[in-house]
This record gives sequence, structure tokens and C-alpha cells, in this order.
Amino acid sequence: MVASNAAGPLPTRRGEVHLRPPPAGRLLQRTGCLVTALTGSLELSGAVPERLRGRPFLLVANHVGVFDTAVLLAACDRLGIAPRFVTNGGLFDTPLLGRLLRSAGHLRVDPLAAGSAVRAAVRLPALDSGGPVLIYPEGRVSRDPGLWPERGHTGAARLALLTGLPVLPLSQWGAQEVIPWHTPPVRSLQALATLIGVWLRAMDPRNRHRFRVHLGEPVDLGDLRSGRPGDAMRAHTRIMRAITEGLVPLRADDPAPSRIPDPTRPVGTPSPWTPS
Repeated sequence: MVASNAAGPLPTRRGEVHLRPPPAGRLLQRTGCLVTALTGSLELSGAVPERLRGRPFLLVANHVGVFDTAVLLAACDRLGIAPRFVTNGGLFDTPLLGRLLRSAGHLRVDPLAAGSAVRAAVRLPALDSGGPVLIYPEGRVSRDPGLWPERGHTGAARLALLTGLPVLPLSQWGAQEVIPWHTPPVRSLQALATLIGVWLRAMDPRNRHRFRVHLGEPVDLGDLRSGRPGDAMRAHTRIMRAITEGLVPLRADDPAPSRIPDPTRPVGTPSPWTPS
């Protein structure tokens, strides 16, 4: 996970400029790029609108698996952005990783729920310093039977209406095949070692994984207002539908939940955003 701060502009390969992340952020970003490249190929479509370069905005992404954060790090690096992640607080208690997350400026949320996510994210310095913020509106790996985006929480929508920040949907597919859902959360060095072992076993040079990510156009929320009854849910509905619409073409040749089924993933009720 990567953070932005006001350390100065950083030119990219495309001649664009974005804010330079702190050293811990750069380390996490390069790690995400490395493990993604070692595990499979990244296919990225879409781009950050030029008018949003150097400005704060919100990224909202679907959550398909434990490994998808690494894929999003690599995708954001290629997009030339370095967002702060709204992250489950348990990760911050992990030795070494927690220190890196704090040094990188990521946002701790306990629990990852609508109200607390809004209150914490509004205090985020990135909203004033020009850096983007990335939120998983679902708050957990999807339990929809087909792995479509879950119903989710209204936290990102409320934050967007409260701040007026643009919202860009980030859809992804493929990372769910790398690390099973039941892998212990990284809250100790032993759990981190277990995670690395699972990842190493998932690497197969003869059958590399395919990671697909699409950055969509900003979601139109211009007619909605913070505090007006029903508008937070209307905004949330538009955001989740935008994520799902971007996901549909990524899954065109792979509509099933996964080429590599994960029987450990809990399955709940179908999502209201599931395409018909």
C-alpha cells in the first residue's frame, strides 16, 4: 500500500507528475509491483483524467482476495498515482508491517465500517495535500456466490458527498486465484511467513496468473448532497454499479468465480449489483 505526501513532484515515464510517496510508501509500492510481476501478468485499462492529476480524489475498488492489494499497488504504480489505503486496523498491530503502514501514512480503521471510515478519512492529510485515497466499499472480501461486488457500506459515498471529491471506480479480477481466503490474517511474523509460503506455492512459471484492472470514469454524484435523506445510499448505489460495470468486461471470458475455486471462502446471499 502506497501513500502520497507533499515531499515533492515525481516525474513518470509518461511525462506526468504525481506526489512523491515517503520511503516506506515507495518500499511497499515496489514490493507490490515485484510480487505481482513474479506471480502473473497485469493488464491495465483506463487512465486518471488529466484534470485530476495532483488533486485529491477517491478510488473505490472491489475486494476479491487477499492478494488483490498487491495487484492494486502495481496498477496504481502504472497509473502514476500513490494512494493512501483505508486499511483494516489489525494490520497495524503486525510487527514490521504495521510500522511500514504507519510510516507510509495509511489510514487505520477499526472496524472498517461506514461511520468510522468517514470520520477517520476526513482527517486524512492526503485530502489536503493532493493525494488520492483508496477505499474498499465492501469492507471485506466479497461473499457473493459469483464473487461480484457485495452490497457494501456507504462510507465511501458519504465521504464523497461530504468532501465533494471525485470518485473513480477501480475494478479488478484474477487476484482471487493466488491466496485462499482461509489463509491467516497477517497479524504476526509467523502469519506473515505463512502468507509468503502460500504465495510461493501459488507461483507457477508454466501457468502464470492473469490480473485485470480497469479504472473507470468519475462517478456522477453532482445532483446529490451530504446530509440529504437517501442521497448517501443513492451515491453508494451509483458507485457500486460503476465498479460492477467495469468488472463485467474483465470477466467476459471468465464469468465463473474463479478458474481455481476456493472452497474456504464463505458464501453469502447474492449481491444486488450482480449483473442480470
